[in-house]
Amino acid sequence: MAPMAKQNMMPLSARLARWRVWVQGAFLLVWLDPLALRMHTVCSPVFHCYSCPLALFACPIGVLANFSALHLVPFVALGTLLVIGVLVGSFICGWVCPFGLFQDLMGRIPTPKFELPSRLGYGRYLVLVALVLAIPYFFGEEHPLFFCRVCPAGALEAALPHMAGTAIAGGGLVWPSAAKMIVSGVVLGVAFFTWRPWCRVLCPLGAVYALGSRVSFVFLKFHPERCNDCDLCRRLCRYHGPAERRGDDMNCIRCLDCTRCNAVTVSHVFPLQRSDAAGAATEP
Repeated sequence: MAPMAKQNMMPLSARLARWRVWVQGAFLLVWLDPLALRMHTVCSPVFHCYSCPLALFACPIGVLANFSALHLVPFVALGTLLVIGVLVGSFICGWVCPFGLFQDLMGRIPTPKFELPSRLGYGRYLVLVALVLAIPYFFGEEHPLFFCRVCPAGALEAALPHMAGTAIAGGGLVWPSAAKMIVSGVVLGVAFFTWRPWCRVLCPLGAVYALGSRVSFVFLKFHPERCNDCDLCRRLCRYHGPAERRGDDMNCIRCLDCTRCNAVTVSHVFPLQRSDAAGAATEP
């Protein structure tokens, strides 16, 4: 009975966190286009290469890069990122993104894990500004550092299937670019030894959602009056952000593991408040 009672005392958000990988898997089935609809004129909110044979929607970062090369404004992609960022912020990273799920599964392999300095997270903004916006705008999509030419998701989801299909058809091996192979190899190698290296250091989509997390309708809230300095929330967090910044730390993917600590809760900008009359009616 004691374990059951302890389970019932656990916050709902913490109980949901235990099912996160299944939620990620369910969304993966959506992104893999099981009905072969290929709706590439619709922009998804996740990091998933549209050139993948099983991609349902367009990738928002790929759309930004290609429109930047064409000197056009991608209103659909910007609108998607704005709406999702304001609503839930980086909850998308923790619960919905297929490339995040792939890194989570790699991280579960029992290897020694090391921490990445949190300041490396600013590298995502460098990638966003330089590889997604500036280089495409000034040099076009043929530049070797055009984002889609070095994207690890593109290598795994599009380049490798294309290479395999070409080889099976008798056309020989068509290798991805050297830059894409190097970036992908480094990201995959490091993913065995630290949690989500791409998401935390280089992902431009994560950079956008990290900004959205600071103003999103749904967010994590730290309650200092409940804190007894046990540091439980930090020990539960794979990214070891400071407790007092749990709600808006730039590395937070809102996996909700830290909500097992009573000082951290899921909140929103429309808190429910009892009216005075209702409160008086419940008083003895």
